[in-house]
Amino acid sequence: MGLSINEIVAGVIRDAMEFAPPEQAMIVFDEDCGLTTQLTEAYKLALPEAILIDFNKTTPDEIRTAIDTLAPKDLVVMVQSSSFRLNEFRFRLELFNRSLKVIEHPHLGRIPEHEWPTYIAALEYDKEYYRSVGPALKRKIDSASRIVVSCEGAELVYETPMEDAKLNIGDYTGMKNTGGQFPIGEVFTEPTNMSGVNGTVKLFAFGDNKFRVIVPEQPVTVVIKEGIIVDAPDAPPEFVAILDQIRADELLWVRELGFGMNRAMTKTQRVIDIGSYERMCGIHLSLGQKHTIYAKPGFPKRSSRYHVDVFVDVTQVTIDGEVVFADGKYLV
Repeated sequence: MGLSINEIVAGVIRDAMEFAPPEQAMIVFDEDCGLTTQLTEAYKLALPEAILIDFNKTTPDEIRTAIDTLAPKDLVVMVQSSSFRLNEFRFRLELFNRSLKVIEHPHLGRIPEHEWPTYIAALEYDKEYYRSVGPALKRKIDSASRIVVSCEGAELVYETPMEDAKLNIGDYTGMKNTGGQFPIGEVFTEPTNMSGVNGTVKLFAFGDNKFRVIVPEQPVTVVIKEGIIVDAPDAPPEFVAILDQIRADELLWVRELGFGMNRAMTKTQRVIDIGSYERMCGIHLSLGQKHTIYAKPGFPKRSSRYHVDVFVDVTQVTIDGEVVFADGKYLV
């Protein structure tokens, strides 16, 4: 039997955020959908001394004043049906600039009620799993010279070293910021040499321009040459529209190689919000020129526009000949 929402939230606060008195907490929430209400109640129970701020009933100046009372390492939880904005006040960035811990749940209003149990289950923090599998994957990626992502009848080959892999595993040791958007569970990288990415790959889902997960009737075959999509012969109209939109402004680069680790979300167990589903247990890629984490010549941060997540119908992944993912699970 799975953990309750109250147990899951308490575990995130304790094990991922390592929050403990005398640190203070603040919960900023709205009541615009049922999922925000459920999560807010769970956080209130776990943080009984927290400052409570109903975003819809509080002015931006009042929120800023409340944040001014917090000290570094205090915790701010944001439970949002959409995404909180305080005019020019960039909320999460400002909180990080103050060295505050942050748990952010944005865009919960996108998630239909039948997907709430999946979203809640995906919040569970399995400390032993994330902190063992994540670093093991990073070590292999960082020393890799060849990565092969296999699908049924398709193979995408990375004949290139990879960029320093980044961890999103709830271990913030040595990191500038503590926390971020939940659910978590991901190791991601990209090629150092973009031209070293060649082959074909099959996608079972992709993000659209409304940040929703779209699942076509059949997986989409994509042909990649020197890091750029050159063909998608069986693509449905919805995917062709995405490619055309990107192609109108920039090249169809395939940048991010993401190793999603969150076992509560799978090919069949989904949530429609792309920002949450990105952590699903499996492989995802990004299409388009934009990736704010990795700076590269020829990929200007300011003018690059697109970063569209797509999800691979993966059967196996090897790193330098070693199988690291098969049958829907990691083998490291």
